[in-house]
Amino acid sequence: MPAYQAPLRDISFVVNELLESEQLYQTLPGYEEATQDLMDAIIEEAAKFAENVLSPLNQSGDEEGCRWEDGTVTTPAGFAEAYQQYVANGWPALSANVDTGGQGLPNLLSIIVNELAGTANWSWLMYPGLSLGAVKTVEAHGDPEQKDKYLSKLVSGEWTGTMCLTEAQCGSDLGLLRTKAEPQADGTYAIHGTKIFISAGEHDMADNIVHIVLARLPDAPAGTKGISLFIVPKFKVNDAGDIAERNAVHCASIEKKMGIKASATCVLNFDGATGYLIGPPNKGLNCMFTFMNTARIGTAIQGLAHGQLAFEGALSYARERLAMRSLSGPKNPDGPADPIIVHPNVRRMLLTQKAFVEGSRALIYFLAQQGDIVDKGNAEEAQVAEDLMSLLTPIGKAFVTETGYEVANIGVQIYGGHGFIKEWGMEQIVRDARISMLYEGTTGIQALDLLGRKVLGSGGKLLLGFTAMIDELCAAEPAAECTGFIETLRSCKDEWLELSMQIGEAAMQNPEEAGAAAVDYLMYSGYVTLAYFWARMAVLSQRKIDESPDGDVAFYAAKLKTARFYFDRLLPRTLAHKQLILSGADNLMDMPEAMFDL
Repeated sequence: MPAYQAPLRDISFVVNELLESEQLYQTLPGYEEATQDLMDAIIEEAAKFAENVLSPLNQSGDEEGCRWEDGTVTTPAGFAEAYQQYVANGWPALSANVDTGGQGLPNLLSIIVNELAGTANWSWLMYPGLSLGAVKTVEAHGDPEQKDKYLSKLVSGEWTGTMCLTEAQCGSDLGLLRTKAEPQADGTYAIHGTKIFISAGEHDMADNIVHIVLARLPDAPAGTKGISLFIVPKFKVNDAGDIAERNAVHCASIEKKMGIKASATCVLNFDGATGYLIGPPNKGLNCMFTFMNTARIGTAIQGLAHGQLAFEGALSYARERLAMRSLSGPKNPDGPADPIIVHPNVRRMLLTQKAFVEGSRALIYFLAQQGDIVDKGNAEEAQVAEDLMSLLTPIGKAFVTETGYEVANIGVQIYGGHGFIKEWGMEQIVRDARISMLYEGTTGIQALDLLGRKVLGSGGKLLLGFTAMIDELCAAEPAAECTGFIETLRSCKDEWLELSMQIGEAAMQNPEEAGAAAVDYLMYSGYVTLAYFWARMAVLSQRKIDESPDGDVAFYAAKLKTARFYFDRLLPRTLAHKQLILSGADNLMDMPEAMFDL
């Protein structure tokens, strides 16, 4: 397994130079303490924890896995101790509200800490990872008593949280949900049902687990309009906020999985467990979106994290592995062969990894900043930020995980046969990365959300909000070295708008056209979105070189060369996606179902 080295220079570039975070946070009430010095210090300490504590547990955790016995889950050696150190360092409280024991810092910092921890050891991060969504949900929808009982312990990390949606018969289609919530005389509810695929649903790392559960009231309407949301703790909590008797929720088993084997994925049985309604009756799905949107950005981080680790491993190997001679003459004349990094095909793969990873980091951090603006900006600023998040979150979740998986597979390819062997760790990255395209709504679900709800459903308003940012960049008259990027980006933006209109018109005649186009539309949108961020990074890098030719020229020059690679070799993939979109729905829907048989 590659030893993780946090990409601190690139993180600093995105946070401090590209997104100018300190300047932004000085304008957002409550975030004024988020200076560059403070943010850099926090990120550096989180990097040390990730590199020195979590990374060494990654491969051993995969090999050992979790153990289930009589409803109890034991995590791999070192996991619980690492979690206690994580809590002692105050990482769970970083971006939580001060009045609940949090540090009140921007969400961006929590996103970065999660990237660092997740790249080092994604299975481990799954245990505290969903707690942030639980905190946000209780903060937004809990009553004062619920906040008093649960928030401070969740914020400190003494307790962890889960999200309990999925059942055997329902995944993304929550309208099929069957778990029941029966009202009790004391105002609580008895929860009956079984939830599956519950990450960190049972473990030995925290004293209590707070389950956020979707269930139906007896008189609830059918479908998604009849779902309510409940807090169901593993241990009940008394009026003083202390742990009381065990609740009737138990782990029936843990899944045997393709990857993230050190993360306990649980089947939970709710056998009349005491639950507490959170938010209005039959509005649980609306409340749960607070949790789900947080989780979707968190899943985008997974695509970035696995891509980063695969790139680091591949780059190190490509520099050391000797094979063949360069076609243009020996580059290592004193050795028996040249390092494989000199070969064009290996360069193609490494640059693909680098371009997707660094572009994805810019997109995800931008999304995190928009969340901070929603939280702390004025009404107008918050609405603009919320609109941008609405459009870009499904792109971030789906596109970054799809390309992150591609990057992970490239890592195996660069290692050749060694990549297929367990001891090198590259195959683990692929196995661990595969779930990211399924979590929090598959790529197809995210694509339908993007095209159906966000673009067509808003009459193009949300898309126009982002393309206005592209127009602003294109109108800024960058240095001559960057005009090619700008011209290409402008052309892609115009085509993106035209394609959106064409799909909308076709869907008015045949609704299947939207479903047929959706995934290719999302991927097309993802490539153009990353082109925007790569164009921004290129313009900024050229300006830095021009302003300070004695500065960090090599870093900025690498950005420019990676941008050129992205525009020349990755962005043209939009041409294939456009052709697939325009081919229509008939080639998918005309064949009768019976003809699928062999």
